[in-house]
Amino acid sequence: MYQQEGNLAMAPNKSISLLYSAPSFAGELLPQLNASFEVHSEDNIEALDFYLRDQSLYTLPDVIILEVDELQQCFDYVDKLKKNVLLKGLVIILLAKKADPSVRDKAMKLKVNDLYNAPVPLNDLCERIFFLVKFKLIKPQLSDLSAIDFTYKIPFSKRLFDILTSGFALLFLSPLLLLVGVIVALESKGPVIFKSKRVGTGYRIFDFYKFRSMRQGASEELKKLSDLNQYDKSESGDTTFVKLKNDPRITKFGSFIRKYSIDELPQLANVLLGDMSLVGNRPLPLYEAEMLTSNEWTMRFLGPAGLTGLWQVSRRGKADMSERERKKLDNFYAQNHSFWLDVKILLKTLPAVVQKEQV
Repeated sequence: MYQQEGNLAMAPNKSISLLYSAPSFAGELLPQLNASFEVHSEDNIEALDFYLRDQSLYTLPDVIILEVDELQQCFDYVDKLKKNVLLKGLVIILLAKKADPSVRDKAMKLKVNDLYNAPVPLNDLCERIFFLVKFKLIKPQLSDLSAIDFTYKIPFSKRLFDILTSGFALLFLSPLLLLVGVIVALESKGPVIFKSKRVGTGYRIFDFYKFRSMRQGASEELKKLSDLNQYDKSESGDTTFVKLKNDPRITKFGSFIRKYSIDELPQLANVLLGDMSLVGNRPLPLYEAEMLTSNEWTMRFLGPAGLTGLWQVSRRGKADMSERERKKLDNFYAQNHSFWLDVKILLKTLPAVVQKEQV
């Protein structure tokens, strides 16, 4: 009934503990999960809850896997876990017998870490568990990230060029930046600068700056607008990258500054601070970065994060762009970036600044 993926590429990790209650999937999933992780299985939510309440802080599982039952009582239990200060940080994965938009909506509302519909791909599930546990461990430690030794180290010449160029650009463009800031503030309520967490080189998380181009509360509306996503969806209906066509959340002036990429200018401060470089792969929002778990795609995080890059000058704003094409461009740059490639990208950036499509 379920897909057989062969031998897992990842090595077993018995340091990761799973609490499992998904009887309908047990025959196919439990043997592999037991081989890869430390698993405790219960037949139903009541037994699982009894077991969980008997655990100490040091013996809590890392991941809870639940089946979406016919009465959908699993969602009441997930809500209960989320309200418990000691348990709300646990990774929660749901397994459903069939795709159901209402189930997906409930899972998203409760901020469940993942939802898989049958047939469940074993490799993907195990890699996802490994990544989510690792991501949960580093996510609360944002203040300690500066101590982590990342794989990529920016060359001194590239960093010096970034400092000089971004510093001069900020000084030269300061009147324009001030004017844009005033117009943004006058057009709609909300902060002038939109700040969000992004994942850059080596999964380093930092504050990413843009001029606000959307109405306040736009982030909460994103899940309602998934049909407008320009990236091709996978067979499961999911996609990693999000870029909306004719996004209704954008303000009138926001549309103008996005068309000419003026909204991106505050990222010169990110370059000056060393969060990113002038040229590199775009840093991703957390919800996108945590979906790139396979070895094939994590390569993009082993190169510099950048204000502009290969994707911007070759495919940005084209409505027929696929998710796979975007990832391949990112991986190519991570593996082949050089001074002369950076120069070519910078020279092509200005013509690419004006977007033809409203995406």
